[in-house]
Amino acid sequence: MAKNRVIVLSIIDSGLRPAEVARRYGVSRRWVQILLARYREGGLDALDPGSRRPHHSPHATPAHVLARIVELRHELSTTGQDAGAMTISMRLEREGLPCPSRATIHRILSDHALVTPQPRKRPRSSWHMFAADQPNQMWQADFTHWPLADGTDTEILNFLDDHSRLLLTTRALTPVTGPLVTATFLDLTNTYGAPAAMLTDNGMVFTTRFAQGRRTIKTLNSFERTLQDHGVRQLNGAPNHPQTQGKIERFHQTLKRWLSAQPPAPDIPALQSQLHTFHTWYNTARPHRALNRQTPTEAYAATPKAAPTPHSAPVDTPCAPTASTNTARSPCATPARCATSASDEPTTAAPSDSSSTTTTSSSPTSRPTPPWPSSPSTSPAATRKRNRTPEKTRALPREPCPETPANDVPRLHKRGARGIRTPDLFHAMEARYQLRHSPESGDPRGPDTG
Repeated sequence: MAKNRVIVLSIIDSGLRPAEVARRYGVSRRWVQILLARYREGGLDALDPGSRRPHHSPHATPAHVLARIVELRHELSTTGQDAGAMTISMRLEREGLPCPSRATIHRILSDHALVTPQPRKRPRSSWHMFAADQPNQMWQADFTHWPLADGTDTEILNFLDDHSRLLLTTRALTPVTGPLVTATFLDLTNTYGAPAAMLTDNGMVFTTRFAQGRRTIKTLNSFERTLQDHGVRQLNGAPNHPQTQGKIERFHQTLKRWLSAQPPAPDIPALQSQLHTFHTWYNTARPHRALNRQTPTEAYAATPKAAPTPHSAPVDTPCAPTASTNTARSPCATPARCATSASDEPTTAAPSDSSSTTTTSSSPTSRPTPPWPSSPSTSPAATRKRNRTPEKTRALPREPCPETPANDVPRLHKRGARGIRTPDLFHAMEARYQLRHSPESGDPRGPDTG
């Protein structure tokens, strides 16, 4: 330090007394004496600040553990396995060696120049992570590309259990097709049972929901039909958002790192043999960080398995009168969804100005049973909340009420529950049209001659 040298040189060269030098430079007389003693022992170089490192650290990592950490790093990297601080820590525990913290292992690897600097990543607190509670509650499926020794591109199809990360199967194909995906799924259901849900991306081999434009009735592929036959709920991630299938996408990284450390496979059977070896190692020998250092096989066997939930078809049963029925506007005691009155008897309308009496039954105005499921009933609280909506923003359509005709055309009142509205509006308009153009309608405007 320059100040220490100035203090000593002021005494030696200028002949100042230690007390005067201490007063001039604002230090204690004892510190001046210490600097003079250092100068007599080692010269001016001894005046520079020394290391404050203790001579002995009882909590330091033992030398043999430090050497094993470096050795494991090279060993795991060479064989294509995960070689991070967490993996090394798990290996040290299984070998019975003292295990430092993950931060200490990372610092040791950095001191030996074994860590490649990476750009700043997204913080973990911003991730929205999910996992199934039981094995077979959800499976994930996807395929990735891998070249053979001669550069031929192949596709590797993988099925993964979302809860335990168990690799259900891995197959090398050229290429992956819909029937092959279906056959693989059926083989897995014979071995592990059917899952409750299936999560995939929007590939054509998994779903055709984006491949048929705006067609109202879409055609299902073989995989979608098989899932429906087994009662499996099909889930698809959003387009251009692979984070939804993050588990199997991260699995592809582990698979490709392991394959990169193996000799290039000359053909499909050789690649499939390597995949069988990887399948056994991944499920039984590789502890998983997300499973509290368990292997996928251990996690899969530790919890009861889930099964597909049977979905009962909704039944369009008659509704009971609710608080939303507006009896002031209409004396009909049945709800808006019901096409007939409570007694199912024909009602007689009031005589018109032409003194003709028209008998109106429920058949011309009854809405045919739609092929889609009926909308669920709503609670009185939800009905009151919806009734507070302004008139222009209330949900259409309205439905015929057979007991309150006006000009022989049934009046319409609102549906009692939200749901599919366009088909209901169509049926109501069709009923109006039929009554208006029938000879018995007595519409003063007459039939539409234009």
